[in-house]
Amino acid sequence: MVAHLARAAWHARLPGSFLVALATLLFLPASARSATRNFSTIVIDPGHGGIDRGGIPGQHVPEKTMALDVAQRLGAKLRQAGYHVIMTRKDDVFVSLGERVRIANQYRDAAFVCIHFNSATREGANGIETYYYSAKSAALAANIHRQVVAGTITDNRGIRRRGYFVLRRTSIPAVLVECGFLTNPAEARLALQPSYRERLAQRIANGILGKRPEIYRPVIAGLTHVPAPIRQPVNYYDFVSAAPEYHARTRHSSRNRSRHKSSSSSSKKKKSSSSSSKKKSSSSSSKKKKSKHADEE
Repeated sequence: MVAHLARAAWHARLPGSFLVALATLLFLPASARSATRNFSTIVIDPGHGGIDRGGIPGQHVPEKTMALDVAQRLGAKLRQAGYHVIMTRKDDVFVSLGERVRIANQYRDAAFVCIHFNSATREGANGIETYYYSAKSAALAANIHRQVVAGTITDNRGIRRRGYFVLRRTSIPAVLVECGFLTNPAEARLALQPSYRERLAQRIANGILGKRPEIYRPVIAGLTHVPAPIRQPVNYYDFVSAAPEYHARTRHSSRNRSRHKSSSSSSKKKKSSSSSSKKKSSSSSSKKKKSKHADEE
């Protein structure tokens, strides 16, 4: 097929640049071709904003600020690459999830890319995660995720399918990138460096452009692998189950709630037993009074 197209191009006296572009397109991986084929517009969605700081209580580095910075850097790179770029927010303002989806759904030949940072009560939690929901979003998620993982030193936490509102309700391919844990001291320090945020933006842009990563880094141990919904290179096993980050505090809270319920139930039973005993005593006393009154008559 390639030879046939090359001969046709030669007879038509097409420039050499056309042949190079044709060869590049034909030899791209299937996932890369499908990820870049129809996108002329990229809707970039910086997570949180305004009254919504992002992250968890007590978190020192605000997620909304880091996400907006990476998103703005990404927008600049995509505009240079010829994309029409739409931002769901350009500064520190609150935008509802419904409004973010409404903006995305205005465009047909587009993709929706959400920029977030992660957080957890477990300080040691770290790594890059990328989420998608619809099958048409999987290739884009894989391209972006593998680029970001290849360009950072943190762990690969895999590509995960989850029905987040902005992924589930958009009609165009939609991806959410978690660029590291701001609750992890090492990753928080990296996120505070402009050069690192620039690198993240470049890597996400490379994924949107369909560039292949230089290296493949396997996911961390302990994750449950799931079948990939796309054709991909052999030995790529980075689609995983979207199990939530385990928190010891959650289990502790659950036990406390269970104990509270048990204690409350026991207390209620005691009160019920006491009340029942009082009622029986009162009934017995009443009967004795009636019997005594009848004897006197």
